[in-house]
Amino acid sequence: MPLKNPVNLGNINQMELNHLREITSLHQNMVVKYETFANQCQDPQLKQIFQQASQDAQQTVNNLINSLK
Repeated sequence: MPLKNPVNLGNINQMELNHLREITSLHQNMVVKYETFANQCQDPQLKQIFQQASQDAQQTVNNLINSLK
C-alpha cells in the first residue's frame, strides 16, 4: 500500500532521517524491479499487478521526498 499523502516530517532527528533515506532507497529499488518484472511478463493480469506495484512504490517515494521539503 503506497503512502498516499505527504506527512509532516519537519522535526526529525538524524537517525530518523537516515531511516527515511533507506526506506526511500528501498522503494526506488522496488520501482525498478517491479517494472522489470512487468516487462518480462506474458500474462496481462500479472503484468498489471507488477505495474501497479511499481506505481505504488513510486508514489511512496514521491510522498516521502515531498514530506522532507
